[in-house]
Amino acid sequence: MAQVPQTFLDALAVRTWCGLALAALGGAREEIDAINVYPVADGDTGTNLYLTLESAATAVEAVFTAHEPAAPSLADAAHAMAHGALIGARGNSGTILAQLLRGMSQVLAADSDASHTDGPGLGRALHRAADLARQAVAHPVEGTVLTVATAAADAASQDPGDCGSVARAAYQGACTALAATPDQLAVLQDAGVVDAGGRGLVAVLGALVETFTGETPARVVVGGRVTSVGLGVPARVEHADDSAGCAEGDGPAFEVIYLLEAEDAAVARLRTRLDALGDSLVVVGGDGLWNVHVHVDDAGAAVEAGVEAGRPYRIRITHFGAGDAHTTRGERVPRERVQRAVVAVVPGEGLAGLYTEAGATTVLARPGEPPASGELVEAVRRAHAREVVLLPNDADLRHTAAAAAEQSRTEGIRVALIPTRSAVQGIAALAVHEPDRRFDEDVVAMTSAAGATRYAEVTVAERQSWTMAGICQAGDVLGLVDGDVAVIGTDVTDTARKVLDRMLSAGGELVTLVLGDDAPDTIADQLQARVREAYLAVDTVVYRGGRQGSLLLIGVE
Repeated sequence: MAQVPQTFLDALAVRTWCGLALAALGGAREEIDAINVYPVADGDTGTNLYLTLESAATAVEAVFTAHEPAAPSLADAAHAMAHGALIGARGNSGTILAQLLRGMSQVLAADSDASHTDGPGLGRALHRAADLARQAVAHPVEGTVLTVATAAADAASQDPGDCGSVARAAYQGACTALAATPDQLAVLQDAGVVDAGGRGLVAVLGALVETFTGETPARVVVGGRVTSVGLGVPARVEHADDSAGCAEGDGPAFEVIYLLEAEDAAVARLRTRLDALGDSLVVVGGDGLWNVHVHVDDAGAAVEAGVEAGRPYRIRITHFGAGDAHTTRGERVPRERVQRAVVAVVPGEGLAGLYTEAGATTVLARPGEPPASGELVEAVRRAHAREVVLLPNDADLRHTAAAAAEQSRTEGIRVALIPTRSAVQGIAALAVHEPDRRFDEDVVAMTSAAGATRYAEVTVAERQSWTMAGICQAGDVLGLVDGDVAVIGTDVTDTARKVLDRMLSAGGELVTLVLGDDAPDTIADQLQARVREAYLAVDTVVYRGGRQGSLLLIGVE
């Protein structure tokens, strides 16, 4: 049965749009990656756009779940979409996409009591999106996604029809602008491609048309070039010289991205400082939370500037020379894959450093911000190996990790998922990892080591609730053993000692303690002393986990 056209934008339409746009970017990701030459020819624009939108879609699904059985308001759905994109934004184009969605949400959420908006309202949202995106970029360049977004907004604002009509006008305006990008930016014309970010935006706007009409947009012919939803325009422009390209090594060496908690005045100063350090500066967000993106030669200085402005976290630093491929005369030359790698989810910066030193590729999971499957898939690709051992290190990530493993297998990568439920189990698995032995033997040894490690954590209750150990109140200290509450106390060290005694009563040879930033300063010394006094044959090792959510993680092998 054909879908009945929807003439207005409500929360359900936001949800549908996110799903369709994610599918469109998923289908076009590799093509968009292949034409990525500006601002850096690192071949990841399609992937970055996909991961950014995946985070937005996940946030929208979460707000729908929270409001069940009723639907959320348009304001709630739009805010969730924008916030999800902000915290998950990747790369230059992904950061700009997050700001585009934020601009739309500001208009859609302006009337918190409205259940929907009409065509003119959608046009205003697209116009605000384009304006806000330009404001976020330190030095806007024509022939990029900004140009495509502006053209889409201008076309939408001139259409007086319903949401379907406005969306179609925006899509056609974007197609026209995208086809012209090689004439506006010399690097695109030299490489014989259109702008990769703009091409991704065309796919997203095509999904918006499909949301309201139930049909993918008809192909549009612009200046002899054919455009279509999800495909943008042909990867190569016929008149261009395919032998031309970006010279490898041009521009700054590092891409630095981080989320930042800071006040507006501090962010204004940060923009000025980062603009002097590098280029491709994009700062998006507001209301105390920002996503910062910049290309620099001094990555440390860029992070230090963030520390001076507020609290940076989820810091990602990418060396442009260390990617999966380099660019030579317009062609991407893949580097050789390693035989085997380990990809692990870790809950704090301290453990991320520990895992990285041991040779693992890490995905940082902040409290309340679990990684999506696309982020795990990206990490598997980044590991650039024929065989990958995946350590989710969280029981709640088992389905996400399984989906990522399945996706990676379709790309020809042999993936083994070890169902580690805590970072301390992952440490035990990594300790016996031997990349030179047969894959199956290595996986069996790592699985056995993880399974032989009991795990616990000490944390603080956020609310009153029923537990296996009784009723806890907000602020109580909880000791969880193998995922279940075993001890309820008021003192962190005392609770940790009781948890440790309970775990060691069944025996053990090695205790691993991972301290969070908020753990008491003396807790490690006191627990080590307890082990020495009561369990003579047991060794203890202590790590600093950083901001990991839990006060303390404990592993007993």
